[in-house]
Amino acid sequence: MSLLPISIIFFFFVAPSFTTAATNSDSPTAYSLLQSYNFPVGILPKGVISYDLDKSTGKFHAYFNNSCSFALQGSYQLDYKSTISGYISENKLTKLTGVKVKVLFLWLNIVEVIRKDDELEFSVGITSANFGIEEFYESPQCGCGFDCNGFEKLTRNNFVSSS
Repeated sequence: MSLLPISIIFFFFVAPSFTTAATNSDSPTAYSLLQSYNFPVGILPKGVISYDLDKSTGKFHAYFNNSCSFALQGSYQLDYKSTISGYISENKLTKLTGVKVKVLFLWLNIVEVIRKDDELEFSVGITSANFGIEEFYESPQCGCGFDCNGFEKLTRNNFVSSS
């Protein structure tokens, strides 16, 4: 007996229940997906071209054409790899990979983001920083962050001490 018919049955009937992939205009965007888990769109920079999500586990990947870096004047430098991943659930992003922040002279991986009421807590493992949700209503742009038109939104440097 050939495995081909079993593979076709799995692909068309079983696999769609495990994974949602946003590659066409009918699928929600990565930004609207964030909102469905109670996160603001601005924790992802503009430019996500696709994503996949395993709804049963919350495991996700978000894809950019290239890596994405930008500085927030008077604050941080951020770097997103071309693929970021982690686990998403209501008010939590955990086991994140592919996102780094420069604090003083060190690059640290952002490993977790938790929403608590109207604040977001960003953890780099050894320390964390809280920011008001209103600072993330808009997505930054690769290359220029929020300073693309001479306007800067996020100017605090909160990662210097442990919480």
